[in-house]
Amino acid sequence: MKIIGLLLVPLTSMVVLWGVITAVTAGESLELRQYKTVWTNLRLPAYKLISEIQRERLISAQLLRNVADESAVAAQRTKTDAARDSFTQLSSTIKDRSEEIRTQVNAVYTQLDRLDSVRGEIDAGLSDRLHSVEAYNSVIDTLYGLHRKVALIDDIPIYEQSRVVIEMGYARELLSREQAIGLGTVDAAERRLFTQIAGNRRFLIDQGLGELDPALRDPQVALISSPAYQRMRMMEDQIIAGGTPQGWLSTTEGLAKSFNEAQMKASTLLNERADPVADEVLSRAFLLAGTALALVIVSIAFSLRMGDRLSKELGALRLAALEVSQERLPHVVAKLRKGEKVEMPELSVASTTVEIDDVGQAFSTVQQTAVEAAVGQAQLREGVGHVFRNLARRSQTLLHRQRIQLADMQHRATDPEQLDDLFKLDHLTTRMRRHAEGLIILSGATPGRGWSRPVPLLDVARGAAAEVEDYQRVVIEPMSGQRLAGTVVGDVIHLIAELIENATVYSPAHTTVIVRGEGTARGFAFEVEDRGFGMEPEELAEYNERLASPPEFDLADSDRLGLFVVSRLAARHDIRVTLRGSPYGGTTAIVLIPEEHVAEPEPEAPAIAVQKEPAARPMRVVRSD
Repeated sequence: MKIIGLLLVPLTSMVVLWGVITAVTAGESLELRQYKTVWTNLRLPAYKLISEIQRERLISAQLLRNVADESAVAAQRTKTDAARDSFTQLSSTIKDRSEEIRTQVNAVYTQLDRLDSVRGEIDAGLSDRLHSVEAYNSVIDTLYGLHRKVALIDDIPIYEQSRVVIEMGYARELLSREQAIGLGTVDAAERRLFTQIAGNRRFLIDQGLGELDPALRDPQVALISSPAYQRMRMMEDQIIAGGTPQGWLSTTEGLAKSFNEAQMKASTLLNERADPVADEVLSRAFLLAGTALALVIVSIAFSLRMGDRLSKELGALRLAALEVSQERLPHVVAKLRKGEKVEMPELSVASTTVEIDDVGQAFSTVQQTAVEAAVGQAQLREGVGHVFRNLARRSQTLLHRQRIQLADMQHRATDPEQLDDLFKLDHLTTRMRRHAEGLIILSGATPGRGWSRPVPLLDVARGAAAEVEDYQRVVIEPMSGQRLAGTVVGDVIHLIAELIENATVYSPAHTTVIVRGEGTARGFAFEVEDRGFGMEPEELAEYNERLASPPEFDLADSDRLGLFVVSRLAARHDIRVTLRGSPYGGTTAIVLIPEEHVAEPEPEAPAIAVQKEPAARPMRVVRSD
């Protein structure tokens, strides 16, 4: 599935890339065609509206100079309103195509709504000539801002020419502003504005002519080089100098009309250029999309075929590796633990891929190395076990001889202090014997200590306490008279002694360790309780897991020899050892001995009437093997 996933990622990316390329390329064509739609429904009505507002501005300026009557102004306002209604109706069908178009169209709507207030101020005589002209200028500037924002196209030549044509149209707008200001005598403020507008218009024309292509530039050059334009330039200079030239309106009116016709012609020509480009882009899109689709199909087929073959080979390699890890190696390790000889066949994986074949050979080498390591570990473990066993046996022999000598010395000793020292040595010898038995248990062998007859469980507890250094702190509570099978007595004594010693080591010296025992439905249970600092729940869980499932002995983990010995002894006789928290804050170890190892109490002998004798003097008994 991962191989399929790895294949799907690039294949999906290719399909998505193909779709994106197709959509982008087709989108370019559609956008080029949209250029025509935007021209028809938005820019052309905007140009018509600009022309009407320019005429209304001019006739309003004439009205303020008392050279036009109100009927002419009303007639022009009617034409302007008709152009505004036409623009509003057509722009509403296209303004929602993009957020940018919507923003610009709404800005134009806001300015158009101000026309009525501008007219009202003019009619009421509240606005002078300059203020009225600037009010109309604000509306027209917004319309030209609309042209600049929506005349975007992904064809750079068309876009560049369209931008220049719009700026040339704005130069015509500046000429119209000059017309309105230059009527009659101008004051200082009007002269300053006129000078600024004339300079901007000349700059735009000079700059735009150098950027237009020949088809669009020639009509503009013809106008610029005409006698009427040269005469208009002279009149501009006169107005800037403070004069009032004759024939200003008639001269500029003809030039404005010619400039407007040249601009409309250039805009229409650019609009017609977009259609062939759109068709070419669309054809290129279909060709590119078809080629890319063919490549995608070939890539998918090839990738799926290679992926299927690689998946089958990897599946075979996976099965072989699982067989090695889950069946072969565990089986080999189990046989090695039993001391049997093993033979490991080589791992063979049929593959046509060199890398997978190399991995198969590597697995075979790893398998052989793992077997050799397991054999070496088994031999090392067996050797360590032999060393432990030999050392422990030698120590046991010496300790046995030492205990015999101590027993003889105890019988011959008469000084109480010497006798007490001999008892301490005897106790120390008993502890050393337990540690020697621990080495035997670590080696995997069985200690030689054992009993032929059942032993009372109370004596088992006492014997375990006697093998601990701080035996004075151990309190053994009374128990029932049940007995423990002699074959397990030695191991149980050792097990409980390890638990008692652990309790004395990890609890304060002034506290006691309680050992109690009672029969259960499934055997007999010992409890070893200390009043130390206890253990965290995580630590308790870890120790209980080790006690339930004895791990392999690790030579490096020498700090937990006691725990390992306890778990080994418990597993040997199916004894369950559990650690839990004590109500006193310490730890309680519970040892549950199965019922097959527990015998009923020894029946009491019948009472026989005997002559009453004096009470016997208490004796101290030293037990031995």
